Amino acid sequence: MATFALAMPVNLEDKFAFDAAHHGHEIVLRAVSAPELASRAAGAQANIALVASEARYLTDRLIAACDHAGVRLIAVVSTEREQRYASDLGLYDIVEATAGWPAVDALLAHAQRSSGPDSSERGARGQIIAVWGPGGAPGRTSVAIAIAAELAALGHSVALADVDTHGASIAPALGMLDEAPGFAAACRLAGTDTLTAVELARIGQRYESPVGGFWVLTGIGRPSRWPELSAERVGTTIAQCRHWVDYTVLDTSSSLENDEEITSDLFAPRRNAAAVTAVCAADHVIAVGSADPVGMSRFLRAHVDLLDTTTTRNVSVVMNKVRASASGMNPHGQIAQTLSRFGGIEHPILIPHDLPGFDGAVLRGKTLVDAAPRSPARLAVRQLVTSRLAPETDDQPPRRSLFSRMLVRG
Repeated sequence: MATFALAMPVNLEDKFAFDAAHHGHEIVLRAVSAPELASRAAGAQANIALVASEARYLTDRLIAACDHAGVRLIAVVSTEREQRYASDLGLYDIVEATAGWPAVDALLAHAQRSSGPDSSERGARGQIIAVWGPGGAPGRTSVAIAIAAELAALGHSVALADVDTHGASIAPALGMLDEAPGFAAACRLAGTDTLTAVELARIGQRYESPVGGFWVLTGIGRPSRWPELSAERVGTTIAQCRHWVDYTVLDTSSSLENDEEITSDLFAPRRNAAAVTAVCAADHVIAVGSADPVGMSRFLRAHVDLLDTTTTRNVSVVMNKVRASASGMNPHGQIAQTLSRFGGIEHPILIPHDLPGFDGAVLRGKTLVDAAPRSPARLAVRQLVTSRLAPETDDQPPRRSLFSRMLVRG
């Protein structure tokens, strides 16, 4: 038996209240508006809130209050406009009013099945890769997408998550809709202890590729929604991703400042908490910098903060947009010497500047693997993946050459 709170018009309220009682559930609260339900959600002892998808009954404040109280929020929609309204607020738990209580039961039954041990446990512990870089658009998102695509092309199960609370951009880069941000929805489920591998697959979007597809958890469309990505929820979501896929690639924001140093309220939400949590939870951090004088200066200053924040020793430095016009003759040698002299950084990965390749990929909403498979930038990212992130082991079967395959066929 579950306990419900209702906030909807009288006709819908009577219908759902009767059906709830008929199916053995209890209605512990009936609210006439979203503000009333938000103010009483914590003390009502309700497990689930059913609300109509209208501005009177469903607001940002109500979502935050339910998240804080650990109440699962389900929106009841009657029109396409109400469907869009709930999606814009970041809700994935939506049922059609015409479907009635069977739709609610199906949603609850799905959650119960997905919480079983067989659906959320994997034989191996997945790896977390955080892609970080200083401000100034060094190419964090482009590198994160390219890494996810290369891992998927190697046959691994991969999830790409947008954890950037300042400027999420994975969804538009891959031509996906971000009306209902997947990572924020995952964090909301984590806050109510209902996040499982099955739920992650339900709220994630799939990037399909003939080479190898991967899951995408899109980021928040409006930066003002950053409070939804608290440190605790982000940490729980990342931990659950380990049981979902082999590799989870996190695209983080640039700032790693401790927010308590810039605010007087020690218990206030932290805008940089998502990035800090991602970097701390990562098994491998990819530090991306722009290979020009300004970009390298920014990188060397911020790299110190990264080393103070992260808990892993597996930090790979990637210098993006390498070109002679910005670094002079022998750009590879110049960049490697500068990083070694001023940052003590040895053996960086250098990605050539391939503007047509990356522009073509964004224009088509594709990865570099699909849009420009022979791009020199793509080859550099593949070297990073195969040498440091997912090196081939000796127990893997050797790949036969084309000549040997022809002999076998003959």
